[in-house]
Amino acid sequence: MIETDELVCDFCSREFKRASSFEKHMCEQKRRYHRRNEPGPRIGFYAYTHFYKINTRGSKQKTIDEYNKSPYYRAFTKFGQYCVDVKVINSNAFVGWLLKKNKGIDYWTSDKLYSEFLVEYLVVEPVADALARSIEWSIEWAERNEADAKDCLRYGNNNVIVYAITSGRISPWVLYGCESGQRFLEKLDSGLMGLIWNYIDSGRWGGRLVGEDMEYARDILKRAGW
Repeated sequence: MIETDELVCDFCSREFKRASSFEKHMCEQKRRYHRRNEPGPRIGFYAYTHFYKINTRGSKQKTIDEYNKSPYYRAFTKFGQYCVDVKVINSNAFVGWLLKKNKGIDYWTSDKLYSEFLVEYLVVEPVADALARSIEWSIEWAERNEADAKDCLRYGNNNVIVYAITSGRISPWVLYGCESGQRFLEKLDSGLMGLIWNYIDSGRWGGRLVGEDMEYARDILKRAGW
């Protein structure tokens, strides 16, 4: 084994005499550097930079090195991982909403806050994005159930579908824009309807269910056999 006095960690300045020990070394800063391209840390970094952009007067963009050394790294990365775990439908928009609402970072991983965001966001998101996400979910459902994606609302388990609605996977554009969606709502019992009502509230959605976007949604869904 070759010994050397020149093996020094670039992150923590620890010195090593053996190359094998140097290669195995993983200090916290080195670990953060190697994780920088993982989804959780990437979302956390985005949230960190936008937090500072809004809450400080400094115009200089924060760097990944500053993020890795920040005392808030764990909090923002925890939020990023939360977004990955619950499959947040638009993490950038969620970050913007949290900052606009002035929510404390310690509460960003609250399911309650994400639900509040969804209720507001689903109404204003582009209809094409909503349909694409819903169809993607239907394809995943079809693969799990060896069924046809277009039949997810016809034959899918009601509880599974309700969860997909409350997690933003199935958009109200689908429920209001196709035959199978309307039939699903008609047959849903009051208990399950109560769980999804905030997300599909016709009073909130009324203004969006007319015009070009609604016609676009109906056309796409009809062609797809929904």
